[in-house]
Amino acid sequence: MTEVRGAVAGPVPAQAGPDHDRPDGEARVRELLGRMTIEEKVAQLVGFWEKEDGESVAPLQGEFADVGRLEDFSRHGLGHLTRAYGTRPVDAAARASWLWKFQSDLVTGTRLGIPAIVHEECLTGLSAWKAATFPTPLAWGAAFDPELVAEMAAAIGASMRALGVHQGLAPVLDVIRDPRWGRVDECIAEDPYLVGTIGTAYVRGLQSQGVHATLKHFVGYSASRAGRNFAPVHAGPREIADVLLLPFEMAILDGDARSVMHSYAEIDGVPVAADPTMLTGVLRDRWGFDGTVVADYFGVAFLNLLHHVAGDHAEAAVQALTAGVDVELPTGDAYLTLRESVRAGTLDEALVDRAVLRVLRQKLELGLLDATFTEEPPPAVDLDSPEHRSIARRLAEQSVVLVANDGVLPVPAGRRVAVIGPNADRQGALFGCYSFLNHVLVQHPGVETGIEVPTVLDAVRDEFGHHLVSWARGCDVDTDDRSGFDEAVAAAAAAEVAVLVVGDHAGLFGRGTVGEGCDRDDLELPGVQRDLVEAVLATGTPVVLVLVTGRPYAVDWALSRCAAVVQAFFPGEEGAGALAGALAGRVNPSGRLPVSLPRSAGAQPYSYLHPTLGAGNEVTNLSTTPAAPFGHGLSYTTFAYADLTAPATAPTGGMLPVTVRVTNTGAVAGDDVVQLYGHDPVASVTRPVAQLLGYRRVHLAPGQSVTVELTVPTTRLAFSDRTLTRVVEPGEVELWVGTSVRRDAEALTTLVGATVPVTNASARWTTSEVR
Repeated sequence: MTEVRGAVAGPVPAQAGPDHDRPDGEARVRELLGRMTIEEKVAQLVGFWEKEDGESVAPLQGEFADVGRLEDFSRHGLGHLTRAYGTRPVDAAARASWLWKFQSDLVTGTRLGIPAIVHEECLTGLSAWKAATFPTPLAWGAAFDPELVAEMAAAIGASMRALGVHQGLAPVLDVIRDPRWGRVDECIAEDPYLVGTIGTAYVRGLQSQGVHATLKHFVGYSASRAGRNFAPVHAGPREIADVLLLPFEMAILDGDARSVMHSYAEIDGVPVAADPTMLTGVLRDRWGFDGTVVADYFGVAFLNLLHHVAGDHAEAAVQALTAGVDVELPTGDAYLTLRESVRAGTLDEALVDRAVLRVLRQKLELGLLDATFTEEPPPAVDLDSPEHRSIARRLAEQSVVLVANDGVLPVPAGRRVAVIGPNADRQGALFGCYSFLNHVLVQHPGVETGIEVPTVLDAVRDEFGHHLVSWARGCDVDTDDRSGFDEAVAAAAAAEVAVLVVGDHAGLFGRGTVGEGCDRDDLELPGVQRDLVEAVLATGTPVVLVLVTGRPYAVDWALSRCAAVVQAFFPGEEGAGALAGALAGRVNPSGRLPVSLPRSAGAQPYSYLHPTLGAGNEVTNLSTTPAAPFGHGLSYTTFAYADLTAPATAPTGGMLPVTVRVTNTGAVAGDDVVQLYGHDPVASVTRPVAQLLGYRRVHLAPGQSVTVELTVPTTRLAFSDRTLTRVVEPGEVELWVGTSVRRDAEALTTLVGATVPVTNASARWTTSEVR
């Protein structure tokens, strides 16, 4: 990992449960399996989700029949209990009391006495009423700080464990390929190494508390055609191996992730949920993964309903189980047919046994096979403690990206400020799709938020003084209503600075401008928000455009015309304070773009990891050059790089030490993110014009210099050759550092020796040291 501070500094295994690697554990679970009836086996492979009419938090949820009462459903035991806290607003203490009673009944009231695994969503915090809501994963990527993400995940995991939750459905390791895709706000970055380091840090943090992480969505989901949710994926095997699989490989081999969720996607016509080459061949045979594979919600039934590779749910269940899906979530719509398939001879019971053993091993690791639930449940758990708020604040502050600034920022004290825009005074504007507020609470109007969430307007008033701040909404996020324009223009004209807070509303299945099932066919600001900005610009008052979004938008027009542009990716419950602090200079912006800022929707899909021809240049009249590149971000100070050194040669199977001197040449303290890139100019297959090799966040006082040493395993330069073998080839490598992917200080090195294949034992992490 590029960060070497704290417990998550290197690729060490995550902390496991109390029975992980116990020598008698395997004998115990096999003995337990031997006593099971087929009904008891199948019960361990399904979940139960208690839903009410009108609740819609999963795709095509209404297509599935009611499975009856939990007490009847679980009479032979139960594998998973789905979202006991996260389906509707429930009091945590009361729900914990109910949960302890249910688990106790499983222990005492079923023949084998095996409790259920309780799983919850936890992407931006535990998805439960009154629980802390952290910045969205795009903000984690913008912060470039794995240690802080691990700290956040540990806090989330502690809350989950206290409430009797055993498995979290996070992190999302999909590499961003097209910003039109609605689920971009759940992703970390467009660079697989940044996704892998940040995502693995999350895994380690969550699992340090005894809660199992679930990697999503294995694999290819984010590479869908035209950025459409569930659309077919036609990625080649090289793109899959070198880009899409890399974060999963890191999180499994170096993070010891205990669970994986299959992708809804089909890749070149084969749904992942029915693909043994992925779910068994890659995961288990190649990487040695020994945890559980769980279905994305209703994903097994979708083999019948959407992919049409199965004639009914029974065929779908056989295909998924054979491929390697161990547990059907959220319920048992398809897997409950497994009993009949075994008895009819269309399914070998050994495949059922294989999955049941994996579930029992997981329950052993989690301590569930010895749990009695005779102890009292927690009377109260502070799900939004000062510790949670501190982490949320620090992560939000580090993730704010100053994209452009002509000197208007920071705004001096005493200035009259007009705050304008649809995201300025709306709590939901600060949260992503999988936050409890936007995912669940929006379906329960009248129920209080349950946590303190200042809006941007609140925070700016506190920062600059209520008497100096005026306010006008101007327009909605995604309607054509311009009736508020006149008020907004008047407010801006009377102010010295206009702060326009625009962007997204996260939602589900068309209920938002971004989020699951909320894709875009253009990358213009939704609704009439650009028209609002144009109207305010016409007043002549300096405009600070604040983008609070879940995806990057095509705002190149604003970079030269607005006095400043600030990007915040759904910054969470403390995000408004972070933004106001950045506007005032109390916070020195240090976030870096984890995804390129696009110039147009027509240039998509785009990644900075493109080969030479991906840039267009003189071979086409259309340029793909982004408005702002990957890794870009300004500061209220300046940084200079000098003395970039790298060895003249390095072995193909070794390490590449690179050092650079970084100096804060400005007048205020600030954080820089040192980014090391490489380019292989001649290789057996085309290579990206730039590739992130390592990074390190450093804090520097005015005038302070430090030397940053990044030790890069040559595996960071590996790729799939013409035989689709991942190798490190000898040859020249261009190296450079900068405050973005654009080159600053440069060096050359040459990898020497034989071509070296990559194995599971190969180093994958760039380590760093500051001196």
